Amino acid sequence: MKRTSKLTLLFVALIFSVVQAFAQSSGFEVVKSIEILDQIYENLEKYYVDDIEPGNLSKVAIDAMLKELDPYTVYYHESNIEDYQLMTTGQYGGIGALIRKIDDHVYIAEPYEGKPASVAGLKAGDKILEIDGKSMSDKSSEEVSNSLKGPKGTDVEVVVERNEGKEVKVQFTRDEIKLPDVPYFGMMEGSTGYIKLNSFTKTASSEVIKAYNELKSQGMEELILDLRSNGGGLLIEAVKIVNMFIDKDEIVVTTKGRVLEENRTYKTMTEPIDLEIPVAVLINGTSASASEIVSGTLQDLDRAIIVGNTSFGKGLVQRTYDLDYGSKIKLTIAKYYTPSGRCVQKLEYYDKLEGEVPQEVPDSLIKIFKTRNGREVIDGRGIEPDIRIEQDDLSRLTATLFTENLIFHFATKYYYAHPSIDSAANFQLSDEEYNEFKEFVLDHDFTYSTASEEKLKKVKATLEDEEFMKDAEEEYEALLQKVVPSKERDLVKFQDQIKELLENEIVSRYYYQRGRAEHAFNYDQDLQRAIEVLNNSSEYNTILKK
Repeated sequence: MKRTSKLTLLFVALIFSVVQAFAQSSGFEVVKSIEILDQIYENLEKYYVDDIEPGNLSKVAIDAMLKELDPYTVYYHESNIEDYQLMTTGQYGGIGALIRKIDDHVYIAEPYEGKPASVAGLKAGDKILEIDGKSMSDKSSEEVSNSLKGPKGTDVEVVVERNEGKEVKVQFTRDEIKLPDVPYFGMMEGSTGYIKLNSFTKTASSEVIKAYNELKSQGMEELILDLRSNGGGLLIEAVKIVNMFIDKDEIVVTTKGRVLEENRTYKTMTEPIDLEIPVAVLINGTSASASEIVSGTLQDLDRAIIVGNTSFGKGLVQRTYDLDYGSKIKLTIAKYYTPSGRCVQKLEYYDKLEGEVPQEVPDSLIKIFKTRNGREVIDGRGIEPDIRIEQDDLSRLTATLFTENLIFHFATKYYYAHPSIDSAANFQLSDEEYNEFKEFVLDHDFTYSTASEEKLKKVKATLEDEEFMKDAEEEYEALLQKVVPSKERDLVKFQDQIKELLENEIVSRYYYQRGRAEHAFNYDQDLQRAIEVLNNSSEYNTILKK
């Protein structure tokens, strides 16, 4: 381990010099750095005391070099090229299930409905003991995932522990798994349709159009496009989705890079599907990249209202280039600009000093732009919603119940005690069932702290430094007792948000991802506000200055 660390440091230092040389745009410095790198590698290979691992060493060095640029410039080694394929196509060869590491084993967290894992009978909560005769104890999630993946048509045997000790052996055949870009669509209240878009792979626009046409046939008169937690993908798919609601030959996005060939303008290419339907787009803090192109362009052209919270702020464009030996590199090649001229990029990766965390674009450099109807929008901060919905933060207890997997384990217990439940949308835990959950939680040993407790302890340190603690000790202890966590008290105090997560996890055991979506609608403030404004044409038109 020590040896690899020393060699890695050498490579990182040398390759970083290459990065600096490129930044200086000096041909001589580039050649010089590469020659030195080659000579160091040659000497290591010839004279180092032990044999080196050139493949592993070069990958670590390349990854370290690219890390100095931005998080989106990535090297795909031939061994993990499947990660690239999943990103661009949503496809991989495997069993079709999410997995989760808990303690020393990996569990089936959620099988995809209709895929090999669920068809063969694997269930959420199954602890994976063996895959093809090999023990999975103490294996990482990545190791287990690699063992489960494989070419379509190959067989796999999985041994799991189910429902408190029962061992089950399952044999089935892997398939080509396609993660849907649109995992859910349906009619909401009245004539409002809803489409959830999770990603922008090669099939994103076709799936959205298909869902749209189906909803139209069911009487849809208003549309909600949900881009929350959609991290983006292919820019051209974003252009095609905007094209559904915007006239042909309209500018959707412009890219500008250091290389002139990357300065491009992307316009709508076909006749629109519907220029009149009222549209609301839902976004949040993890809506990024292509999601921001769609929401930002529709906002700039006053074609949709944006509801939710400020988006992530990724205004960078990547392109993938093939390398030798089956590997690839994904490079940031440009920034993109919405029709009003704004770039939503929030962080500056290029101007930071070595080792520093990238900083947000300073307020002094934020510019104001105008939408088609004259509304003010800004750059450098992601997409600001037209209607902001403030979200309640999870309590420390609720977050701990999730991270300690107590919600997950109770849902497993509940599933085996109840052969069926009410429909996903209508499912609610009774008071008696919630009391069972409280008892389940209190039987487990875990700790957590409140934000108030942590701040109060900092106050104590200050009081002690200034020698006031002796006079305030009685009051301090009394206040501390009020903010120190009490599991019994907090299980009652935060019951509503705990039940929301718990019910949703339980629903997924019976109705999979579709059930999760339908149940979540009951608590979805963004969705309810979007429905409200779409059904109030006066408010909708006022927001868009029509």
